[in-house]
Amino acid sequence: MATVLKVNINDLNSQFFLDLGQKVADATEIEIRIPDQPSKIELFPDADFWKIIDCLDWSKEEPAEILLPAIKKLAAMPVVNIYLFADKLAEKLFELDTRSHGEAYLQQVGEDDISIDDFLYARCAVVAEGKSYFEEVLQDPQAISGESTFESILNLPDGAYELKTGREFEYLPSINHETYSNHINWN
Repeated sequence: MATVLKVNINDLNSQFFLDLGQKVADATEIEIRIPDQPSKIELFPDADFWKIIDCLDWSKEEPAEILLPAIKKLAAMPVVNIYLFADKLAEKLFELDTRSHGEAYLQQVGEDDISIDDFLYARCAVVAEGKSYFEEVLQDPQAISGESTFESILNLPDGAYELKTGREFEYLPSINHETYSNHINWN
């Protein structure tokens, strides 16, 4: 049976986690839930997300080299921001996961059926191109390119976490970004 701890945010500090770490097994994972309630500020504003995306270095050819400046910028932030970035990335991909965008994508690539991976990687490219293009495609699905993909952006939070902590990033965002996950907008 799982143990549930309800702790006031003001009581969370490094000592709390050090003490907790001594009481549980090394491989124990904990889950932190923040209940939906009006908050004073957005935990990870869109502006911060797009500043990281803007660090992608398109003068490079290899995806790892393109990502590196963004990975470094994200890794320089508190580790919680890496988790929040991963959630924000999934949210942006989810927003583009619609029937309208899928149909526009199919017209671009000249196919009859959507490849769930290819459509995801095309949505990744939309996000990687930055805020302006993302907003354009969000408003006008016909603006999506069927030729551009950038699957590697999915590795950005992983790379930042590994750079910051030296450990593998084992996190599933709170929103599913896979193709057809946005059920309401595919009906």
